[in-house]
Amino acid sequence: MKVNIDPILLELGPIRVGWYGLMYVFGFIGSYLLVRYQLKKKDFGITRVEIENLYFYLVLGLMIGARLGYILFYDLRTYLQDPLEMIAIWHGGMSFHGGLIGVLLVGILFSYKNKKSFWRLSDLLIVTAPIGLGLGRIGNFINGELYGRVTTLPWGMIFPKGGPLPRHPSQLYESALEGGVLFVILWFLKDNKRIPTGGLLALFLFLYGVFRFFVEFFREPDAHLGFILGPFTMGQILCSFMILGGMGLFLYLHWKKRA
Repeated sequence: MKVNIDPILLELGPIRVGWYGLMYVFGFIGSYLLVRYQLKKKDFGITRVEIENLYFYLVLGLMIGARLGYILFYDLRTYLQDPLEMIAIWHGGMSFHGGLIGVLLVGILFSYKNKKSFWRLSDLLIVTAPIGLGLGRIGNFINGELYGRVTTLPWGMIFPKGGPLPRHPSQLYESALEGGVLFVILWFLKDNKRIPTGGLLALFLFLYGVFRFFVEFFREPDAHLGFILGPFTMGQILCSFMILGGMGLFLYLHWKKRA
């Protein structure tokens, strides 16, 4: 099966609307609506206006963090040779792990400045994050990027940039696991009283790390990096830190709750 979807949804003169960019928009809208829904059911110590202000900074944190993360984690040497390319985000190059760091830093600073509980805010917001992740991977699929390794399985797909051989649609694997499955798990557990405050963030870090680590075995490594440590990719190394961090954070919060 060949994948040849036009990544541009609408083009009016110099204005181009791409599917990938729309996925970011849909992700934030979906997240915001679910946060509003939760605020009606439970008091998280934050008002609607404050949430709207927070989302503005979250968007900035995500975009800046994702770009800087890609530069630092994946292609620093190239960008040092051509610094102006750092701001050319239309050429691609965004890192989930960098975006995560950016969002977490924004959340911590916002909580400190506005005297809010960062852990309560993280529980409110993190359960909605998989929506954007799942949609973002669909955007990658439409763009024909971040495709999988060569496969002989019947659902293998031929991507325009991936050569003539069928490959795993790893973007769809990630969309299903990091988006659908992760969302269902977190949403189901969000009202579980046995989970400590902030525990949903810890579970997100752990489960995303596990899912992404697994799918990376089917995803084609970045051409300019290849495998970093034995059979493992840069994505798997970064996810290893997420897994350990999620486990450590959950244990700390659980101990703190019992103390």
